[in-house]
This record gives sequence, structure tokens and C-alpha cells, in this order.
Amino acid sequence: MMGFNVEKDQIMEKTCLRIDSDLPILVEDPNLILNHPDELQGSLSEWHKEHPEKSDLTKAVKESSITLKQAEDEFLFFVQQQTPPGLCPVARHSVHVDKKFLDKYMPQFMKHLHYRVIDVSTGKRTVQMLVFRKYEFEPKKAASHRVLDDSKNIEELQFIGIISLRAKQMKRRGKL
Repeated sequence: MMGFNVEKDQIMEKTCLRIDSDLPILVEDPNLILNHPDELQGSLSEWHKEHPEKSDLTKAVKESSITLKQAEDEFLFFVQQQTPPGLCPVARHSVHVDKKFLDKYMPQFMKHLHYRVIDVSTGKRTVQMLVFRKYEFEPKKAASHRVLDDSKNIEELQFIGIISLRAKQMKRRGKL
């Protein structure tokens, strides 16, 4: 996204992965970079301007010929081939922001998905607060903030599941 204001900013990049309950990546749709006019690109937030990986994305946005409608159609086709209507949630770090943009700019895509979302950041933070303070071996989040890297942080969901299971076992044994 160019920023976090759903009224004036736009989706710059989109990717889609299909996982199952064991969390391996089963199918990966292409990572699409959407074209936007130069005047919209000038409205990038300060955060986006400061991160060097976003400058590569800005260049790719200028070179792209993919429209928002084309991207929505491609992702809708992908999820229709992979999942029945209403069953697939959106999952990502801080997904509530993404969901606002997807609801506004890709409504047909969102209609196919489940209304629930899975926020990886919230799950991870909850486990840290309620179960254990910090693990040295917890997976590190990709620092690039690009959608494909962020979406592939499935190891963090696996980590949350493992820690939750261990906590449940410890609680049953009276050690928690």
C-alpha cells in the first residue's frame, strides 16, 4: 500500500498463498505489482519513502501494466479454484489494515472469502504475553515489508501453534 489511509492510498502489491491446517504452502499465486499514475505515487507516506525496499517497489509500480481490476480478477479466479466460497480467511501480519483496503478496492475478491481474519502479529503477541515472555528460537519476521515475504511468514503461525500446544500440556500437568 502507498500508505495506511484507505480513502486516498492504493494497493501497490498483492500476493496470495494457499495453506492447509498444517501450514505448508500448497499453492502460490503470482506476486502482482499494480500500476498507478505518477501523481498517486507522489503521495507515498513518509514510512514508505524511508524504506529502501519500497523504492524498488515504486519503480516496479511505474513499470507495471497491471490494473487494480485485473489483479482482483486474477486473485478471485485463484481463490475460486482453490477454495469453496465463504471458507477461506485472510491471514497476514496486521491484517486489519489490509482488509480495509481489500474491502474497498477488491470487493468481489473479498466476497469469496470468510469474514474472519487471522492476524499473525496478534497471535504471536498473545502467546508471548500469556504463555512465555520470549523465545530465543522464535522465527524472525522478514524485515523487507514486501507482501510476499510478509505472507510467507507461516513459520510464525506454526510457532504459535507449537507453543500453544506446549502450554496446554504444561497446564494439564499443573506446571503453568
